[in-house]
Amino acid sequence: MHCTILTLGKWKKQARERELFEHYVARSQWKIMLKEYESTHYPTRAQQQTHDTQLLLDAAKTLRAEQIIVLDETGRTMTSSHFAQMLGGWRDTGTRNTAFLIGGDVGLDKTMLPSSTVMLSFGAMTWPHLLVRGLLAEQLYRAQCILSGHPYHREA
Repeated sequence: MHCTILTLGKWKKQARERELFEHYVARSQWKIMLKEYESTHYPTRAQQQTHDTQLLLDAAKTLRAEQIIVLDETGRTMTSSHFAQMLGGWRDTGTRNTAFLIGGDVGLDKTMLPSSTVMLSFGAMTWPHLLVRGLLAEQLYRAQCILSGHPYHREA
């Protein structure tokens, strides 16, 4: 499975969050890529959201992403096992490319997203965008382990 994380903003050279991300990417058998984009600043929140959403959707289209998951604090929460089942179901029905979108500080314009988009939240708390990359990489690695029966994930 090929997972591409499309996000706004760039790492600092020696960010600890980057180490976390790279640790799980290196462990994963799935191909996990990160593509970072710089956003142009707009005077209003609505204009910013529209621009950022279009930028990331265009990137997903270029990748020929068959599934899009947007990480957003208003998205639905799911267990790691349910997340793995969702990804495994897509994989088993032929999905090869999945795009994960992480918006900027003003979020994305949800009205512009395709109806098939999955909105995912890592909980009710707000997380730093750089840390979310590492959390997502870990959950992708965990999903792969769950699907392959690897003992990394232990059910309660």
